[in-house]
Amino acid sequence: MTRTASPPRRGRPPRTPRDDPDTRAALIRSGTEVLTEQGFAVSGIDGILKRVGVPKGSFYYYFSSKEAFGRAVMEHYGQYFARKLDRHLTNPELTPLRRIEAFVGDARAGMARHDFRRGCLVGNLGQEVGGLSDDYRQWLRDTLADWQQRLARCLREAQDAGELSPRADCERLAEAFWIGWEGAVMRARLEADAWPLDAFVTHFLAGLPR
Repeated sequence: MTRTASPPRRGRPPRTPRDDPDTRAALIRSGTEVLTEQGFAVSGIDGILKRVGVPKGSFYYYFSSKEAFGRAVMEHYGQYFARKLDRHLTNPELTPLRRIEAFVGDARAGMARHDFRRGCLVGNLGQEVGGLSDDYRQWLRDTLADWQQRLARCLREAQDAGELSPRADCERLAEAFWIGWEGAVMRARLEADAWPLDAFVTHFLAGLPR
């Protein structure tokens, strides 16, 4: 007796097929979106998989655990943010201090584009530091140190250009910038408005020794 093949089941096809070589990258992008909105502790794998359109079993083909997935997301975010910083802080068409303003303007537009739901992954994880592994905590330290060095180089260029006093401690100023920046981003999300970012950069630049 010949068996009749069952008709295909109805339903929306997954946006990213299981055997798509870009599935891992799609999961990381989706994870970045979710973690910048919700943080690590409350982010569920199921919601991330649903965004991409792959079954749960596929997740463990690409990542051994949620923590391994988190490390991949952090690496992706770190590379993305470093490129953003370099695009602005090394822009030869702007003076060094104007480059800082351009970076803030870009971040301002990005937060507004997502209705202030998304923040900074580093800031989000920093608020959960008590429950993070040592590897995650070290990544946060290393990432902030990297951002500080990139900004310090820009500030040293400002010194060379006469925009900043030669007596200014560029490393300490860069450190202060990122401490204040993370607070401004958190406040902008709270207020659903860009004014905390604007207030922060205005006060930071006004306080620089000239």
